[in-house]
Amino acid sequence: MVMSLFLIFIHLGFASATALASTMIPIIISVLGAVSTPGINVIGMTMLLQFVVSFGFILPVNAPQNMIAYGTDTFEARDFIRTGLAITLVAMLLLVVFALTYWPWMGYMTKSI
Repeated sequence: MVMSLFLIFIHLGFASATALASTMIPIIISVLGAVSTPGINVIGMTMLLQFVVSFGFILPVNAPQNMIAYGTDTFEARDFIRTGLAITLVAMLLLVVFALTYWPWMGYMTKSI
């Protein structure tokens, strides 16, 4: 969860999830490989954190789609922040629910998270 929050915070400075993924996923893989938690599935955790890279909802500059919508002068930056924080919270809750239920059933994560 800490790494997920870190990725969401870091995503505030990146305009593209592709750029964030190409810089952070190799770092995440090496960090997860160095963690001495027994039973950790590095591939499953990397996949889980890769979903978090897509959480570019908070600022207009977090994704190209946000910039296009912002360019129409229909929305203000505070509209993005207001709705983006709510959507990010819901996405994090869904991520936790899937990490605790569905993904262990599929073998992507261990049951003891």
